[in-house]
Amino acid sequence: MALRRLDFRGFAGNRRALRDALPRPADEQDRSSGAVAEIIAEVRADGDAALRRLTAKFDHVEPEEFRVPASEIRAALDRIPVALQDALDVAHDRILAYHAHESRSSVTGDFESGGISVRHLVRPVGRAGCYAPGGRARYPSTVLMCAVPAQVAGVEEIVLCVPPGPDGHIDDATLAAAAVAGIDEVYRVGGAQAIAAMAYGTESIEPVDVIVGPGNRFVAEAKRQVSGVVGVASAFAGPSEVVVIAGPDTPTELAAIDLLVQAEHGPDGMAWLITWSEAVAEAVEAHVVRMVQESPRRADLEATLATGGFAVLVDGPKQAFAIANIVAPEHLEILTGNAESLLAQVTSAGAVFLGPGSPASVGDYLAGPNHVLPTNRTARFASALRVDDFQKHIHAVTVSEKALKVLGPHVVTLAETEGLPAHAQSVRLRWPR
Repeated sequence: MALRRLDFRGFAGNRRALRDALPRPADEQDRSSGAVAEIIAEVRADGDAALRRLTAKFDHVEPEEFRVPASEIRAALDRIPVALQDALDVAHDRILAYHAHESRSSVTGDFESGGISVRHLVRPVGRAGCYAPGGRARYPSTVLMCAVPAQVAGVEEIVLCVPPGPDGHIDDATLAAAAVAGIDEVYRVGGAQAIAAMAYGTESIEPVDVIVGPGNRFVAEAKRQVSGVVGVASAFAGPSEVVVIAGPDTPTELAAIDLLVQAEHGPDGMAWLITWSEAVAEAVEAHVVRMVQESPRRADLEATLATGGFAVLVDGPKQAFAIANIVAPEHLEILTGNAESLLAQVTSAGAVFLGPGSPASVGDYLAGPNHVLPTNRTARFASALRVDDFQKHIHAVTVSEKALKVLGPHVVTLAETEGLPAHAQSVRLRWPR
């Protein structure tokens, strides 16, 4: 499975022309919005009965109960290998340390000017819903990435939805991660129906205030449709993406494997190589072909690369980053010896990994920052999942008598200008007598 070759050497167009010339992500909304709307409507109307029908249809099992007993979650810790337990603990502690630092660095100071004081109050949401994908793979790491920042934010109740396996259960690694993270409730429900259940509630599942976590195009579209009913992080956390920028000094085998790291998640993702060396492009493509043939996840790799695998030839680093910033990838790897000096050219990416020794896989598991990242070009305006996604910011205002005397007339003037007499009168009635 070779990468599709795109040659932009000598391209003279401006940024808009370059953007229009690049392959665009498929319009997920057009492809899945109708099907997702039907699922959401079905769950809203029939609750648990709809979840049973949809779980049987999509996951081919019919759980007697959706909620996983707490004893089963705790028992998973004893069943997993010690090495996995240690890895979960290390990852959990590093993610916790990073997000706690992130939380402490937030702006929480008070403001005072001219007799008006404003306090900045940060309050957590009451109940957060986390989604971890299943099916093709298991993702205990995603459980940690979603739950830990919610805990740091102070969320009182954290719930997790995961698609059940063929036997109707959730695998031990995922449940063990839920135990490590201290998740309160786990449900064996997946897909758009899980998003609908968390948004609107069913007989088994209480509705949440915020939904986070990555998923396939149907999960992402469901989150888009329920946004506004619940909070949804601004990032479109859909199928996985990577852009690898390679120069003449890039180890080509490392570039190839890093393309496949994200491609092995399955269909609808993307894997882009951008280089100003035709020899590097050819060598990377040769490695990709060999690695795909040897991989136990060959079908998933081929499905991704068939629609989203590209090898882009450019004139040099400047053009490489111009393209990368338009693509705005979930993961951006700069696999050159001078990666640090090129970082200033990055304006849009979910996460950046600098140099041949910094694989995105480390970020996927335990670097600390979240691996729930913006996809589908939403890194133009969105960021990784953060503590702030589980918090509300409230300002509390106190007005002194002196301030009202000085500033009150201005409020009256503005209110009367806008034709709002009650606004003006509310100030007049408070003027010092």
